Amino acid sequence: MVMSSSNENNPPTSTKDLFPSTSLALTLGIFRDIKEAADGRTDDVGANTTVTEISSEYSGPARSRSDDEFDADPDVDDGDDDNNKNKSKKRKKYHRHTAEQIREMEALFKESPHPDEKQRQQLSKRLGLHPRQVKFWFQNRRTQIKAIQERHENSLLKSEMDKLRDENRLLRDTIKKGTCPNCGFGSSSKDATNYTDEQQLRIENSKLKTEIEKLRTSIGKYPKGTSPTNSCSTGNDHENRSSLDLCSGVFGVETCRIMEIVNLAVEELVKMAAAADPLWIRSFETGREILNYDEYLKEFHVQNLSKFQHKRHIEASRDCGIVFADLPQLVRSFMDVEQYEEIFPCMISKAATLDVICNGEGANRNGTVQLMFVELQMLTPLVATREVYFVRYSKQLSANKWAIVDISVDNIEKNIDASLSRCRKRPSGCIIEDNSNGHCKVTWIEHLECQKSVAHSMYRGIINSGVAFGARHWMATLQQKCERFVFFLATNVPTKDSTGIPTMAGRKSIFKLAERMTWSFSRALGGSSHHTWKKIPSKTGDDIRVASRKNLNDPGEPLGVILCAVSSIWLPVSHTVLFDFLRDETRRNEWDIMSNGGPVQSIANLAKGQDRGNSVSIHTMKSKENMWMIQDTSTNTYESMVVCAPVCVTNMQSVMGGCDSSNIAILPSGFAILPDGVETRPSLIRSKGQDQSLEEGGSLLTVGFQILTTDDSTGGKLSVESVESVDTLISNTLQNIKAGLQCEDET
Repeated sequence: MVMSSSNENNPPTSTKDLFPSTSLALTLGIFRDIKEAADGRTDDVGANTTVTEISSEYSGPARSRSDDEFDADPDVDDGDDDNNKNKSKKRKKYHRHTAEQIREMEALFKESPHPDEKQRQQLSKRLGLHPRQVKFWFQNRRTQIKAIQERHENSLLKSEMDKLRDENRLLRDTIKKGTCPNCGFGSSSKDATNYTDEQQLRIENSKLKTEIEKLRTSIGKYPKGTSPTNSCSTGNDHENRSSLDLCSGVFGVETCRIMEIVNLAVEELVKMAAAADPLWIRSFETGREILNYDEYLKEFHVQNLSKFQHKRHIEASRDCGIVFADLPQLVRSFMDVEQYEEIFPCMISKAATLDVICNGEGANRNGTVQLMFVELQMLTPLVATREVYFVRYSKQLSANKWAIVDISVDNIEKNIDASLSRCRKRPSGCIIEDNSNGHCKVTWIEHLECQKSVAHSMYRGIINSGVAFGARHWMATLQQKCERFVFFLATNVPTKDSTGIPTMAGRKSIFKLAERMTWSFSRALGGSSHHTWKKIPSKTGDDIRVASRKNLNDPGEPLGVILCAVSSIWLPVSHTVLFDFLRDETRRNEWDIMSNGGPVQSIANLAKGQDRGNSVSIHTMKSKENMWMIQDTSTNTYESMVVCAPVCVTNMQSVMGGCDSSNIAILPSGFAILPDGVETRPSLIRSKGQDQSLEEGGSLLTVGFQILTTDDSTGGKLSVESVESVDTLISNTLQNIKAGLQCEDET
């Protein structure tokens, strides 16, 4: 519940956990306060039927109240009788903003979460509100965002604590069963064996009862919506039941119903992966497959095409490729949220497993069903993130074929804050087939239904075409990650692709450091709710945004206040030309102002893919004799990255020798490069020997710098000197890049 506060810096007060399950509390930590609803009050989303555009960076519209909105009751007698209890009675009168007012304040909030007095005055005049109402609205919004993040983190900690308690209790019970209650010494092995057999029988008995109740429900023995008694437990084993079973009244969805949904989703995914024309039509201009939506509606029974359908748009895409991966390990990576984040560091800013509905069977956990939350991002703060709740299901289709399917469940999403359900998944995922020899064929389907919103002009083409979050992006990133893992373990890399590092241990240590560096850069660059971006005036007119964070105990980064500055621009050169220019060590002095125009020499180079652009290199700079530079370059069919960070010579030499690199503090900066999304046929036809860059379109460049500020007197806030330094750093770098590519007058 959002509360107005007179102090803008006050942290949000913690709320009492109202739910019996910690995993459920994590899922529902972002819901509206149930107690407020019980008191008869409703929020803006529930009472106002007008659909408003709300950024997915935030948690929903906040209510505004001001001191002058508490009026005296007109029926109260103003006499001097001391016994008159109605004299001091007042009633609260709430002001509800219109959709237009909320939209205007949301727009300003994206640009400046802490508006000054002049901005509040201008906004209040434009909206017809009191300045105090505008001030309290911004206070409530900031408090709401902080409260959501705090609840999310607290729920994660509670979940981990409960797991530890359960393990501790299980160990205590095992010790108790295995010892004599009189003397305290161990009992016979026969007793321990009987106890193990008894536990195994109880588990099997519980599974059988669950299957029987599913069959009864399917044939209609139980009325619709009725939950069978003790469906997943015997005796006092109710703790083994999932939170969806225990709190089905909150979710409104039974476990058996969820199993029906995911099984239907698997059938649809398999059909969409195998279908050809007329369901999927290949574009002559781009080569991408386009979903024929009319055929899709005929082929599949699509529910919930509701009155809100015209306010949403559909993104559907399919891609297929070969990856270097072991099938069982690849399946486990998708079901483990930490490994899932590691595979897609540039696409996922946050991910969490909120609940395990079914644990699955066997070593590969066939049939696992879990509720997940993922925040999808692009590597720029100009594009809002997409927050998606969905159920993930892994199923073995045959001996060498698996399906990983994602689908959003409606009855769960109805209880989620409206701003967090703006994007939902129709049956999506991948079909994985084992091709032997360490290769797998992966067919990826991405089918999203998102609320319509206005994207930034530079990224409008690539987002509206469905490429930004489409199957091609997921597939290219997966192939690149799997290929990197193969080179990480390889012992027979050609000398021309791997120089300067003589030992296998040194190669692995450098690869780990480079991977952590790129992951840290990707996490700092996007528009995630982790960051609060503020637009600053630029000397050159470029759009520069800054955010700050304070590192207190992470050994992987320097301790202190870290300032991140980001700017995104369009350049009239192809993304391949731009990528080659930025990674070329012989031309680095043309744009890198940190090198002071001096030469850069490479002392080590490690290949991490078949493309020569995928590599990790170590450079020396004449201007900094005590520092070396580690650089990680990556490229695929969708995007390219150049990330680098200075490391002191002593630490870098220890890493090259094979020492652990996890505690080496690095602060990466670099570039993210995308094609501009304008997919058209070339206007000219030229021979192969001539330059084709003019026909390949432009590119979107995002440059990000991170610096450690020396002045900590501001308490983590941005100082004028720090802002000016990053403005100069980014402006000069962009000018040098434009000059090096001879396109100063084109942007």
